[in-house]
Amino acid sequence: MNAVATPQQKLADALDTLRTLQDRDLVAIRSIDLSRPQRELLLKHGFLQEVMKGWYMPARPEAGPGESTAWYTSYWGFCSAYLNERFGEDWSLSPEISIALQTGNRTVPRQLLVRASKGGNKATALPLGTSLFDVRAAIPAPEDVALQDGLRLFSIPAALIASAPGLYENGAIDARAALATVRDASELLGQLLEGGHSAIAGRLAGAFRNIGRERIADDILKAMRSAGYTVREQDPFMAKLETLLPARERSPYAGRIRLMWQEMRGAILERFPPPPGRPADIGAYLKRVQDSYVTDAYHSLSIEGYRVSPELIERVRSGTWNPEVDEQDREYKDGLAARGYWLAYQAVLKSLNRVLTNENPGLVADEEHGDWYREMFAPSVTAGLISASDLAGYRNGQVYLRGSMHVPLNRDAVRDAMPVFFELLSQETEPAVRVVLGHFIFVYIHPYMDGNGRTGRFLMNVMLAAGGYPWTVVPVEQRADYMAALEEASGRQNIRPFTEFLARLLDRELRGETVARLPTA
Repeated sequence: MNAVATPQQKLADALDTLRTLQDRDLVAIRSIDLSRPQRELLLKHGFLQEVMKGWYMPARPEAGPGESTAWYTSYWGFCSAYLNERFGEDWSLSPEISIALQTGNRTVPRQLLVRASKGGNKATALPLGTSLFDVRAAIPAPEDVALQDGLRLFSIPAALIASAPGLYENGAIDARAALATVRDASELLGQLLEGGHSAIAGRLAGAFRNIGRERIADDILKAMRSAGYTVREQDPFMAKLETLLPARERSPYAGRIRLMWQEMRGAILERFPPPPGRPADIGAYLKRVQDSYVTDAYHSLSIEGYRVSPELIERVRSGTWNPEVDEQDREYKDGLAARGYWLAYQAVLKSLNRVLTNENPGLVADEEHGDWYREMFAPSVTAGLISASDLAGYRNGQVYLRGSMHVPLNRDAVRDAMPVFFELLSQETEPAVRVVLGHFIFVYIHPYMDGNGRTGRFLMNVMLAAGGYPWTVVPVEQRADYMAALEEASGRQNIRPFTEFLARLLDRELRGETVARLPTA
């Protein structure tokens, strides 16, 4: 006689089935992938979340109601699986979204526009106010399809031809980054001539001239006119570039970083307080930074979710913290993080000394940010919690941000973007721009699997020192405003809220007010 399975055994069996599905890299789970009892058990215990009728995604039981990380992490993979199941190969994302994705903008849109010959011209509701709208419209020819992580996209040349004029106003950075990847007018002329797209040709000629690609602009005009078309060149962008993109640089990710830097500079200079200039007494400046350590460590680690007290931080600094406790103890991991922060802080002090003696702050950060990162996680390596190979360089996998619609660049794009980031940081002449974009673009790229926020704030403070500004702590009490400002800059390319946030903190520091305090007992 077979024993009746206990509730615990049934849940374990359901979890084993879910694990098998995840091992196949399935992000979108269909009703038919699980038996009804398994599905109901997993939903009840929070291991599964319904996305729409008949479709589910894995979830974490500890996540509270409305927690967004699971959905934003799963978004692109879910949409890919759902659309391939529904339309086969007879679909594509819109030209504008195709351009955004291929130039490194993977921010989750509020509504994803999908083209399909059998589209229903209707919206499908998705979690957290997002939706998918499938419209009956032409999709790219097979030779013009670009595949990216299971998503069917217009290739960049086809997307530039098919995009509406609004792309150049609403997605200027995406558009310019895409234009810069085109090597020759021949990539576009076949479709332009075949379709008789004289208005589009004029718009593209103006767009290429806007970014300094004069040869491509001229070739488009000559070819179209020689075929008998009347073409009027028109610049579709609202503004000119201050600095042209390097002609030989074809990485859309490197281009994106350059374009963001150029576009955001003006708003920063409008609001940020003028730099006081490098301090005359370097020793006194470094002493103030050392005296700020406990306050800085408490707030920076608390922002990242560690539960550290000033007492624990002091014990770590003085060497009286004893890590010989159960590794599952929460204070053990918090203590390792605090110890790593202490070691990283000492490395940053060395960088500050170089910057305060008039070395180029961008070059110093380029050379030494890896040292800060390695020191930050050295205690975790010693404890065996992470591998030493994890400290070898930039990340080798995709990373997602808790609660954010912004998806950082992929691992290969990071390696294109980081050298450009430090090049721009080194060449920048305005201290305010180095401060704001040094922090923001570093965390936008997110080059490491962990510790990016802490490293970004260290980078910000090194840039502050280079301008003679005081060391500034971001208070954990203002975490929500801080994260919202970063999200606005990442998702909507609007740097003003983040600039305003940092400027308010700095205004108070310059007036001698205490911005961040330690908790009272």
